[in-house]
Amino acid sequence: MAAGGSAIRGSRVGAGPMGEQDHGYHADRIAISYWDALGNETVKYFAANLPDEEIPDVIDSPSSGLPAGRDRNNPPEVTKLEPYKTHLAYVKERRTEEEAEQLLDDALRQLRERRGTSA
Repeated sequence: MAAGGSAIRGSRVGAGPMGEQDHGYHADRIAISYWDALGNETVKYFAANLPDEEIPDVIDSPSSGLPAGRDRNNPPEVTKLEPYKTHLAYVKERRTEEEAEQLLDDALRQLRERRGTSA
């Protein structure tokens, strides 16, 4: 005869005296709707005793990945991504030789000051 375990026949393993109310499933909650730019509604639940300043005004919509706000008529706008820059565009943005020398001189001066005070 096999023996082992302390579970009573027919009982669920892990079942105990704790019910759903002990897990917090029946805590007082408030539902807040968020809308994204595509019109998708997302409902989030927060504890009823949570202060208004701790409830976020903008979240990320799980259905679209866009920002979603609490105002249905004026949802947050879709962020515009900058197009990919070519190497030539970066070359055009480079600093002049005089600016580069000035930056290098400032950086070297700051390093020398730090070494002089800590050494």
